[in-house]
Amino acid sequence: MALVNQPVHPPLTRVRNHQTFQISGKPHFYGIRSLTTQSFKLLSLFPAPSTPIPSLAAPSLSPHTIFLPLLEEDEDQEDEEKIPDDPIYRFFKSRTSTQDPVRESKLSLQRNRRTSWHLAEDIDSREEPNPNFEFELKGKENEEKGQLGCNISSSGFEIEGVVGEILGIARNLPENSTLGEQLVAYEGRISERGCIELLGLMSQEGLMMNCLYFYEWMGLQEPSLVTPRTCSTIFPALGKAGMGDKLMILWRNLPACRQFRDVHVYNAAISGLLFSGRYNEAWKVYEAMEFNNILPDHVTCSIMITIMRKDGKSAKEAWEFFERMNRKGVKWSLESSGAIIKSFCEEGLLKQALIIQAEMERKGISSNIIIYNTLMDSYCKSNHLEEAEALFLEIRSRGVAPTSATYNILMDAYSKRMQPEIVEKLLKEMQGLGREPNVKSYTCLISAYGRQKKMSDMAADAFLRMKKVGIKPNSHSYTALIHAYSVSGWHEKAYKTYENMKREGIKPSVETYTALLDAFRRAGDTQMLMTIWKSMMGEKIEGTRVTFNILVDGFAKQGNYMEARDVICEFGKIGFEPTVMTYNMLMNAYARGGQHLKLPQLLKDMEALNLKPDSITFSTMIYAYVRVRDFRRAFYYHKQMVKSGQVPDAKSYQKLRAILDVKAAIKNKKDRKAILGIVNSKMGMSKAQKKGKKDEFWKNKKHTRSHGSVQIGQP
Repeated sequence: MALVNQPVHPPLTRVRNHQTFQISGKPHFYGIRSLTTQSFKLLSLFPAPSTPIPSLAAPSLSPHTIFLPLLEEDEDQEDEEKIPDDPIYRFFKSRTSTQDPVRESKLSLQRNRRTSWHLAEDIDSREEPNPNFEFELKGKENEEKGQLGCNISSSGFEIEGVVGEILGIARNLPENSTLGEQLVAYEGRISERGCIELLGLMSQEGLMMNCLYFYEWMGLQEPSLVTPRTCSTIFPALGKAGMGDKLMILWRNLPACRQFRDVHVYNAAISGLLFSGRYNEAWKVYEAMEFNNILPDHVTCSIMITIMRKDGKSAKEAWEFFERMNRKGVKWSLESSGAIIKSFCEEGLLKQALIIQAEMERKGISSNIIIYNTLMDSYCKSNHLEEAEALFLEIRSRGVAPTSATYNILMDAYSKRMQPEIVEKLLKEMQGLGREPNVKSYTCLISAYGRQKKMSDMAADAFLRMKKVGIKPNSHSYTALIHAYSVSGWHEKAYKTYENMKREGIKPSVETYTALLDAFRRAGDTQMLMTIWKSMMGEKIEGTRVTFNILVDGFAKQGNYMEARDVICEFGKIGFEPTVMTYNMLMNAYARGGQHLKLPQLLKDMEALNLKPDSITFSTMIYAYVRVRDFRRAFYYHKQMVKSGQVPDAKSYQKLRAILDVKAAIKNKKDRKAILGIVNSKMGMSKAQKKGKKDEFWKNKKHTRSHGSVQIGQP
């Protein structure tokens, strides 16, 4: 990949840490390590043989090629004078500059500035055209999804002609019959274009088996109605329906003519296998594509990079594959650049993702809203809200129209920061720009109010506002409202919301049950905890680590130690072994219940499981023994805490030391008096008192002792 030797202007000062310097005329980057790599050999392209190709494994990517410094942390740095044949070296060498590049119409970020939100002014923006292949933005709604070869925009539109007649037959197909059997009268009456339209309509309505039988019927016609366009329609539809096995059967039985050796057919097959999660078979289709000497395009590149990300491949491997595509003549495109940026964002390599974005724009490819959403979402997840805010301002200044997903990303970030007033402003701005809020938008608002105590009424008001505008709440919306009631101590309202949710036919998720259990844990109602837990197990919903800890803490704090042990046993069966936090909760519960004598045994159990006690473990034990005035054990475990280096934060430790210092002073004073008494007795400086006969007034007599002196009234 040959790049022009020109400075690249980063989109924001977020990449200001990438500075260059010159050594012996060679450019270097701070933090960029020059590593020796092995050159990757391209798969040789041969003409297709008559025999089928053997099943191939996923292409082996070179483990030595490196793109960015954070991808390889354990390799040693090579000599700077060596010039390896490394794609990253070539990439950054072509981008070097002896001084910082000049900003060009970009927004800068101020260091250590106050996090605040300012509503952006209304700017007449133009809509960006959607790419042919849209890479996934996880957890965010993508409103620009296309139709599968369908020429009808409204599902309620009555379709006329032969297509409408066949569609009606498919909808009301008699039992024990196939669609192909019912189409004898339609031979020669439908065109190739009509078949493609019909396949798209049936796939939208979920009639996938009818699609397969209709595809079979198309192949039996003379001449055959199956075309590459037909494959491009049915392959992704089968993948989305989870029928990847049927897709592979159709792909293996494609006609051997040149017409079907088309990159679009292979892209459709790979895309369908991506949707169905059959990544190994997608690699086989790609390898067959190389074997048959079919050149990939930018769509192939973007789909394969997405498959690599979903299959757990690293960003480094994705970049190596991207380099291979460039050497094969696949140029940078919006789809492939977006897919590689997504891979880097998934691993938290945000600065490197920005470098790729800057290079993409230097090649004349403008970022669309999907790429900006990907970057903003990654910055918000890494708790860098200032950078996400600056990206949003850059979107508006460049005339890119933000979508509902853009606003939802920001609203979710401010919701986690418990700033509902900013979420309200974003919601109003979103409506002012003509973007209709969806269920995700209102869920963020409910969650923003629900995270704060005594704000459950505002959360309930946001929930009612959502229903008033005609938006049906989902399980996440109900979970946010239940959590709001839980935090405010309204466990009855939380359970009523749970019942309303089930009444409306919405299945509770594991997060819903976790929020409901937390409400009754806070209320101390162990009976309801057991009831909800049994209901959860009855619906075959496995809990998470958070669910596990809530149940253990809820039972243990109410003195139900046997039930807490049962929870530990049950969750251990599904792979959730007790952690340090689990034992900390048990110790706290035992200490509050006066069972401090069992704390050393719990400590031994932790050692048996190779769990290292932390500062909370030791602090819990120290306070437990101080509460029962067992200072000897309290001082012992304080010594163990200091010795193991598990000292709590300064404020907590200062409070603990203040209590122990007072007790230590009293103990030392008593010890001093005892020691003096022993010394005087040994040296004969004190006389033993005579024990007189007790009378009825002995309790009121004052007995005085003196060391080294004669008592008054004695000779």
